[in-house]
Amino acid sequence: MVTPVPTDLSGPAARSASEESPEPALDDRTQAALDLTLRGCEELIPQAEWVRKLQRSQATGVPLRIKFGLDPTAPDLHLGHTVVFNKMRQLQDLGHVVIPLIGDFTSLIGDPSGRNNTRPPLTREQIESNAKTYFEQVGLVLDVGKAEVRYNSEWSDPLGARGMIQLAARYTVARMMERDDFSKRFANGTPISVHEFLYPLMQGYDSVALKSDLELGGTDQKFNLLMGRHLQQEYGQEPQCILTMPLLEGLDGVEKMSKSKGNIIGITEPAPSMFAKVLSISDELMWRWYTLLSSKSAADIAALKAEVAAGRNPMEAKLALAHEITTRFHGAVASQSAESDFRNRAAGGVPEDLPEVQLSGAPLGIAVLLKMANLVPSSSEANRLIDQAGVRVDGATVSDRGLKLAAGRYVLQVGKRKFARVVLS
Repeated sequence: MVTPVPTDLSGPAARSASEESPEPALDDRTQAALDLTLRGCEELIPQAEWVRKLQRSQATGVPLRIKFGLDPTAPDLHLGHTVVFNKMRQLQDLGHVVIPLIGDFTSLIGDPSGRNNTRPPLTREQIESNAKTYFEQVGLVLDVGKAEVRYNSEWSDPLGARGMIQLAARYTVARMMERDDFSKRFANGTPISVHEFLYPLMQGYDSVALKSDLELGGTDQKFNLLMGRHLQQEYGQEPQCILTMPLLEGLDGVEKMSKSKGNIIGITEPAPSMFAKVLSISDELMWRWYTLLSSKSAADIAALKAEVAAGRNPMEAKLALAHEITTRFHGAVASQSAESDFRNRAAGGVPEDLPEVQLSGAPLGIAVLLKMANLVPSSSEANRLIDQAGVRVDGATVSDRGLKLAAGRYVLQVGKRKFARVVLS
């Protein structure tokens, strides 16, 4: 008889690790692996099962299979996406098999998680292009050579209409409507397309196809992750455990990192920009970023935090974090150069590697020129900054809104950190 996942997703099966009854003392190796698993996580469901999987793996030498699904819905990733990748890398370094799963099939459906309307599915061309970029970017965190990269079209396409109907029979509409976003949309009279019910089913079926032992995801994916446990039991498999990771706060320290919020650090953006943005976060947020993004041990982070509390300049800790993150995505040389660039800017200097921008139409008014050089969003904003003495040309502060520049080469500066070397013709 199949044991279903309890209807109440906040009930016993979904308890956080800290709420479970105490387990017997573990050997040092298992305890270290468990501590690493729990670092920075929101929930491990259920912890006792994960401990048993770890112990079995250690006894048999058979690595565990750890899955994380990626729907290639956008071409670029930011640091918020790497929270789960970092956890996968930690588990990969323990010797387990990590499976970055590219959802080329499920992207055709569209994930309804957290949505208040139906998301338009992507085209096959968009998915293939984004998937290629995802693969390249994931490789900046994971050891892709040791990972098992898969695409869920491998088993989803052959499933066919008959298989899809049989899969859908393993879950009820009533259970599906317990999902928060579905229930809210239904209550508000907002349309829910039938195909959206297929997304959590197909994500859960991925776990069956991969025989995963652990699936990782953000806190917003909990319903889908529990679906994987349910379907594995339906198909006679040992159910996977679930590890949810928090959503990383962005540069503002308040909202989750999101392109729409403008508070992101893209993992492919230039090293100087990445380095400077990390240094711009608050001291409080820095420690959370250390926990979720750094490869330093928990003991090393605790020691560093204690040193800062005892009087060490927190900027030194932040510089170390900026170096680690920038080195991960650009290399040590670029990271060191980025620090030099940052210090130069802070001292009022011009970045050494400033690219040239070719513009025509001389003579041009300073406000228009700043906008064309992408240093300001509008001419009115340029004028406001001029009034505040926030604009410089070749190091000289601009005080006249009516300034026009003839053909020539100029270094434009807005504030302390925005520069452009312009060749005006």
